[in-house]
Amino acid sequence: MRTETTRVAVGTELPALEIPITRTLIVAGAIASRDYQDVHHDAELARHKGSPDIFMNILTTNGLVGRYITDCFGPGAVLRKVAIRLGAPNYPGDTMVLTGRIEELDGERGTATVRVVGANAIGKHVTGTVTVTFSGGTGGAGGAGETGGAGGTGGAGETGGAGGSSEAGGSSEAGGASGASGAGEVSGTGGTGEAGEAGGMDVAHRAHEGDEAGS
Repeated sequence: MRTETTRVAVGTELPALEIPITRTLIVAGAIASRDYQDVHHDAELARHKGSPDIFMNILTTNGLVGRYITDCFGPGAVLRKVAIRLGAPNYPGDTMVLTGRIEELDGERGTATVRVVGANAIGKHVTGTVTVTFSGGTGGAGGAGETGGAGGTGGAGETGGAGGSSEAGGSSEAGGASGASGAGEVSGTGGTGEAGEAGGMDVAHRAHEGDEAGS
């Protein structure tokens, strides 16, 4: 839902979006993206592997980033490319604040490239860029709506689509779930404006350099 209007121009700062990191969001996002690694749903096993608690998987983050962009640019927005890297883990009880800045703009095609940062109490959880096509050319971009739980528009629960979970430090193909807790990347192109829905992103997701905590 668009909550305010912002002029679309290079250098424009998009409205920030605060997302409470709940245990339910982490677990639901992992299940929806078919990532069954225990560090995303079992606190005891996560601690046994050296993590203080369960933590969000990269595909849930990917969905939240995409949702942030489509909320800002409106219902006609279509994600063309999402490329993100993970940093500080998202643990339960924290809050992630997503911010964005338009770095490139093609007014004729109505396409923008946005630099996105998601920060929590530990540091930067996610950094990357999103290329989006929006209706109305150089019209306006709206503000990001309030975050919902898993399964909200473009949010967690729509991330990843079909695919199996990768082993720690491995790579995932075509929307497969990655358990990356540290640095990792996901990229994709195409889609329907919903981040990572099944069949939404046509190009294979890739996640690498992401070791599970304590693995």
